[in-house]
Amino acid sequence: MDTAVLRAAYDVLLAEVAAGGFGPPPPGDWTAEQVVAHLTLNDDLLATATEAVLAGAPWAYYNHNAVHTPELNELISGCGGLAGVADRLRASSQRLCNLVDRLDVLAADTPVETHIRDGDRIVVDEPLPWGRTLDIHERVHLPAHTDQLRALRPAA
Repeated sequence: MDTAVLRAAYDVLLAEVAAGGFGPPPPGDWTAEQVVAHLTLNDDLLATATEAVLAGAPWAYYNHNAVHTPELNELISGCGGLAGVADRLRASSQRLCNLVDRLDVLAADTPVETHIRDGDRIVVDEPLPWGRTLDIHERVHLPAHTDQLRALRPAA
């Protein structure tokens, strides 16, 4: 698979993280640190599923740990805050992109049981071709969180 769009989406997102200047979120929303932690944990889940697809092993992708606030806060604490979790995101995104580079058309068409939650909503709960799940991540998920980070900056 071509990872140009995926890599570009990460570049834009990481530039937003590096720009900083984030304020507090609206009640019930994630902080900038939690958004970055979510993406880092999600990258790890996507990478593990991609490794399974490459190995021809059955796998299921569930993003529940990547949306569980205590898990996010634990990662943030362990990384020492935004700068540390951003470093982890750079590494996890690079790992994921390198794995996705190895997917051929047949592997990308491999059905993977996919369960995606957005807050309390279940958005996807069915087998999807793995390439489709990765496409959702690069074209919908990453840009949505980039916009979420931008919205955390106080108006000038």
